[in-house]
Amino acid sequence: MPFLDLDRREFLQATLAAGAASSLVSSPAFTQSRAEVLVLVQELGPNSLDMQGVGSNQTVNGLAWNCYDRLMTYAPKTLPDGTVSYDRKALAPELAESWQIASDGMSCTFNLRKDATFHDGTPVTAKDVKWSFDRSVSVGGFPTFQMSAGSLEKPEQFVVVDDHTFRVDFIRKDKMLMFNLAVVVPFVINSTLAKKNAAEADPWAMNWLRSNEAGGGAYRVESWRPGSETILVRFDNWKSGPLPKIRRVIARDVPSPGTRRAMLERGDADISTGFPPKDFDQMIKEGKLKIVGVPIPNALWYVALNTSRPPFDNVKLRQAIAWAMPYEQIQSSAFFGRAKPMYGGGATVEQAVWPQPFPYRTDLDKAKALMQEAGFGQGLDTSFSLDVGTATVGEPTAVLIQESLAKIGMRITIEKIPGANWRTTLNKKELPMVLNRFSGWLDYPEYYFFWNLHGNNSIFNISAYKNAAMDQLIDRARFTDDEAEYEKSVKEFIALCMQEVPIVPLNQPIHDIAMQKAVGGYEFWFHREPDFRQFSKA
Repeated sequence: MPFLDLDRREFLQATLAAGAASSLVSSPAFTQSRAEVLVLVQELGPNSLDMQGVGSNQTVNGLAWNCYDRLMTYAPKTLPDGTVSYDRKALAPELAESWQIASDGMSCTFNLRKDATFHDGTPVTAKDVKWSFDRSVSVGGFPTFQMSAGSLEKPEQFVVVDDHTFRVDFIRKDKMLMFNLAVVVPFVINSTLAKKNAAEADPWAMNWLRSNEAGGGAYRVESWRPGSETILVRFDNWKSGPLPKIRRVIARDVPSPGTRRAMLERGDADISTGFPPKDFDQMIKEGKLKIVGVPIPNALWYVALNTSRPPFDNVKLRQAIAWAMPYEQIQSSAFFGRAKPMYGGGATVEQAVWPQPFPYRTDLDKAKALMQEAGFGQGLDTSFSLDVGTATVGEPTAVLIQESLAKIGMRITIEKIPGANWRTTLNKKELPMVLNRFSGWLDYPEYYFFWNLHGNNSIFNISAYKNAAMDQLIDRARFTDDEAEYEKSVKEFIALCMQEVPIVPLNQPIHDIAMQKAVGGYEFWFHREPDFRQFSKA
């Protein structure tokens, strides 16, 4: 976007932001070489310093990733376009130098680094790891559910062998358990410091850790001004990996995408994301900035249909909607091609991979016939909800769907729900139709289905879908050691989803990020937040 195309308000915002960035460059915060300072501009910064806290937002995941260690991480791999990403099949040491799975496959012992310390100089011990893991499975909500997705369910599983030896006992053999230890949630907290700031009514120091960081990761929080700016500085005594080249990260909250783009194009910022697809499409064509786009593994934009109540408890009606979706228009007009289509696939499931295109495509004649069979030949009235926070792509998508479904007799009212209320509203399972995006941190088909379509999942199963056959297939895939049985189970639960249509996939989102051409080392991660440990600047 040329700078002159900004409206007056965005022009003023950009001017002020650029001035602020310029003053930062001449301030003591920039005593290091400019090549050692990374300036990130983001739509929304962290609303907490504790990603395990209630209501923590997306960017808190990045803060936890950079400021805390985990026992293990994922090894890197290079994608076909040269982008570095994580290897979902290969684990690498972080706080644990090594580990051994017991001969019976029912426990794993971790050998911790003996020279690792927290940011305040306190040595890291197995007691800190146990306290942190106990916290993860006890605080409830998403963190505890995420741990349970890898059969990490109760404090008794976590055992201190000695100061630098820690063991996890398995409740059952679960192929996701080890990989689940390398996601964001099980980070290691300075338990001595946290316990000093806990209370009888708050044994896990939730209140204190919300606004204080107690980690030992590659970066520490120097300052945090919610809604304005977060500054991280390198922890020079970090032992769990190569010392990062970037000494200081200045992350500024700039809600306007136009302002963020202007700052990038003027050179006042190094990196940003969260632009509308149209902007990324333009920036790629203009070639002034480096744009990296990676399809998000195990992720979908989809329409969820509430299967637990009329009218969408009718499978023929759900199939009619799947045939009436304006897939190509959504792909071109709402996403500008910055997503992978998930429609127009084959009639049978040939591969045990997810996501994969559903067999539906826009066919209004089929849709109308199914409407008749479902008993809705005269049409119906319903509502379609979306998160205001995703309105950039969500609103045009919703309007296109509204217009297309009107052609088969569905009269839809679009309801925009504020982001602050979105998850709470979804959890009530009362919305008839919902536009949503979900991405699974662990790149397994059964992981996605476990979160979204398992009858025992009350958190993300917003279709309120319950099917004993589906649950059985998901569980079989999760726990079987037989490769043939695994492949068969995955193909069958995907086929069942295609037939039952509790969700209508639209596309697989691409995570785009824009940066100066002098910035190197970007690595894509499942949590989609930047890993500052990898960055460098020319």
